[in-house]
Amino acid sequence: MKRLLFYLIVFTITSLAFAQNYSRTEGKEVLDINGKPILLKGINLGNWLVPEGYMFKFKNTSSPQMIYTLFNQLLGPQESNNFWDQFRENYITEDDFKFIKERGFNSIRVPFNFRLFASEENPNVIFDLGFKYLDRAIDWGSKYELYIILDMHCAPGGQTGDNIDDSYGYPYLFESNTMRKLTIDIWTKIANRYESQKYLMGYDLLNEPIATYFDKTKLNPFLEPFYAELIAEMRKYDKNHIMFIGGAQWNSDFSVFGKPLDDNSIYTFHKYWSATDKSVIQSYIDYSEQYNLPIWLGESGENNNQWIKEFRTTLEENNIGWCFWPYKKLDAESNVVSINKPSDFDLIINFAESDRKSYESIRNNKPDGEKVKKILNEYLENIKVKNCKVNEGYLQALGL
Repeated sequence: MKRLLFYLIVFTITSLAFAQNYSRTEGKEVLDINGKPILLKGINLGNWLVPEGYMFKFKNTSSPQMIYTLFNQLLGPQESNNFWDQFRENYITEDDFKFIKERGFNSIRVPFNFRLFASEENPNVIFDLGFKYLDRAIDWGSKYELYIILDMHCAPGGQTGDNIDDSYGYPYLFESNTMRKLTIDIWTKIANRYESQKYLMGYDLLNEPIATYFDKTKLNPFLEPFYAELIAEMRKYDKNHIMFIGGAQWNSDFSVFGKPLDDNSIYTFHKYWSATDKSVIQSYIDYSEQYNLPIWLGESGENNNQWIKEFRTTLEENNIGWCFWPYKKLDAESNVVSINKPSDFDLIINFAESDRKSYESIRNNKPDGEKVKKILNEYLENIKVKNCKVNEGYLQALGL
């Protein structure tokens, strides 16, 4: 009787585990929720939750903070807040997820800014604004069977030290106990909230840490120990999902790593404007072979269709999943869909690029307020996927 009871318990536990299956890694393979190997073919939702200047055709106004300041100068804080609320509502919707699925992608990377959850000025308070958007992404991912990877593109204090992490020009994260704790607090709250979501594939912990401008001899030794601390804390809340671990120097350098930090992890690299043959990814393949784990291209693109096709082919020939950058951008071809440029949008661009160092220069260079509102209202309509132009050549380059 005791033996029968034992087998019943084991059978019940095994059945529950099977019923609550998640995507995971097994050797060098990534397995889907059914336990079958999957080659990730994904796209990045850049600009949605982390605005970037170049996607608005700005050059000098590059980081989210700079862009928000620009819009405050154009509209005032109340109207600016209204604009960004509507921007996030329109830029990525369920229609975008439906379109992405129909065009053959099976995964989506969602970059987000920690500022949707906390502020560096008050690091002891975490709020829920970011969940409004991450919940939607995960819900739509589940509906359309698209695997979601959440990417902390901007970490407290800055992990990169450039405009892309919305920092102050240096990766202060690694030299601040307070900022590292805040990063852990945000990620653990996210892990706790989503630990049972099946179509959440995992967590891309830090985007492109430690840019090449800085002393890597000093900063690189901080990276792997922080990953280890962060993963240990997150695993207290979520033992189901994959940890995506990016290399130093724009996710390019795996030499900072020893053996894998987690037995359900993917090591991720980014590659832009390089050659397209196997030689440019050989060091990552070597790491994968040495430790028998998957690697993944988390970002690439911003190039012509021939380059995209050649590099994507090289990745697939080596069983490496990919996630190209970006999905949507203003008046451009190196992305999936192009936003039509509104009439007179150059007025916004010219103001963004003008001398705004003094209040006098802001007043002198600022375009007419009513005209600005008209331009931006047109932009908010144009960003809806139904009003965008599909770049068929780019999709063909991706083999979709």
